[in-house]
Amino acid sequence: MNRIAEAFSKEKLFIGFVTGGDPSIEKSEEFILKMINAGAGLVEIGVPFSDPIAEGPVIQAANLRALNGGASLAKLFVLVERLREKTQIPLVFLTYFNPVFKYGVDGFFKRCKEAGIDGVIIPDLPFEESGEARGAADNNDISLISLIAPTSERRIEAIAKNAAGFLYVVSSMGVTGVRGAIETDLKPIIAAARTHTKIPLAVGFGINTPEQAADIARTADGVIVGSAIVKIVEQYGGDAGQHIYDYVKSMKAGMTGQ
Repeated sequence: MNRIAEAFSKEKLFIGFVTGGDPSIEKSEEFILKMINAGAGLVEIGVPFSDPIAEGPVIQAANLRALNGGASLAKLFVLVERLREKTQIPLVFLTYFNPVFKYGVDGFFKRCKEAGIDGVIIPDLPFEESGEARGAADNNDISLISLIAPTSERRIEAIAKNAAGFLYVVSSMGVTGVRGAIETDLKPIIAAARTHTKIPLAVGFGINTPEQAADIARTADGVIVGSAIVKIVEQYGGDAGQHIYDYVKSMKAGMTGQ
């Protein structure tokens, strides 16, 4: 059993996200460990990219801060290696396809395995065009994590049947960002996916309050939060660690009712 499957087998997961290298690689390491200590069961690390088309203003700005601070894919691999000396919590890269292509698809997934990455999410790689990446991921025991959105009805069966790690259910149309309410009726999307796969389903995009987390956790196996955490980093910079810990702890408590 790989780390992702093992984590989901124990409980419903709070999944936190940080942009790697914002405001520095060292601080990203601190923030990730703070999230894990506060109850995150899996962490997504965003690979900074100049044109993150699925991201809203908060994560776009974080990408620019990280790139301006000298963050790179090579440095993020070293970050993961350092984290693996301290934790066995599943770690997932969220990256756009351009950095993967530039690195070399086979070489990228091989390096992911060497560093200790468990899964990769590539938001701008359509499922129908993911064959090469999926093959390279499978060859290196990396889960290439697929996304389904409110517009994916006709594609849910094909995507779910080929899902690996967990299935990322996009809760809202548009780009990432904090939302006051999650208005999409997720129950039929989740139910449709569950008829075609036993892979866990985690919901992301817009979730930011304990109440939203609690509501999502009633039907999903995981709750993904990105922009709200990145916004804390934007606000507090290098001093964000304790604020991130407190926030993740409150979100986890919302999910578990404790």
